[in-house]
Amino acid sequence: MRKIKRVCIWILKTGLKLFALSIIYLVVCKWVMPPITLTQLGSLVSGNGLKRDYVSYDKISGNAKLAAIAGEDQLFAIHGGFDWPALKQSLESEKGKRSRGSAASTISQQTAKNVFLWQGSGVTKYLRKAPEFVYTKLIEWIWGKKRILEVYLNVIEMGKGIYGIQAAAESYYQKDAAHLNRNEAASIIACLPNPKKYTVKPRSKFVNFKAGWILRQMRNIQDNEKIKTLTVSK
Repeated sequence: MRKIKRVCIWILKTGLKLFALSIIYLVVCKWVMPPITLTQLGSLVSGNGLKRDYVSYDKISGNAKLAAIAGEDQLFAIHGGFDWPALKQSLESEKGKRSRGSAASTISQQTAKNVFLWQGSGVTKYLRKAPEFVYTKLIEWIWGKKRILEVYLNVIEMGKGIYGIQAAAESYYQKDAAHLNRNEAASIIACLPNPKKYTVKPRSKFVNFKAGWILRQMRNIQDNEKIKTLTVSK
């Protein structure tokens, strides 16, 4: 029993130390881009490669920022990290093959997951939920909205082995992220549910449909003052 107790104490202490280190890392990431994420590392190991080129907030087209909010999280500017009504609706829904709760993930949650945690499926996805909640709240408090959006658009997978809006812009349109037009930005964001399956080039049927929907949503929300403060490049 004593040996089991010592092991449990060691596990607890180690877990607390790792969590403390992760908080320090989180604070550092307010100013420094993550050197690599578990998802990016997995892409390298699996043979998909890693094409990535981090760019600052001011070097990302306002169209890309607006498309991300319009397509992924239209309440991003006003929520505290979670879209509770959408989460409730997702938990109650039986439609499709998505796991319950997955359709309500905000930009803040996706950023926390991609930077500090793992993707996972099955049981590991549910094990991720508690730390995801903690890291989501912490980046909301410590980073703020602009930094969250900046990191999100730099680390998210946007194609097989393609991470971030700059790498996506170069791969698909041979231009910098700063010069993406509305249609190009919407097409890139449209692939996000499954960027390995829903291709931007050649443009899959899903991306074609979703990009059109995102463009309409961009027009609907573009005049919102809180969204304007996030989408302007300077």
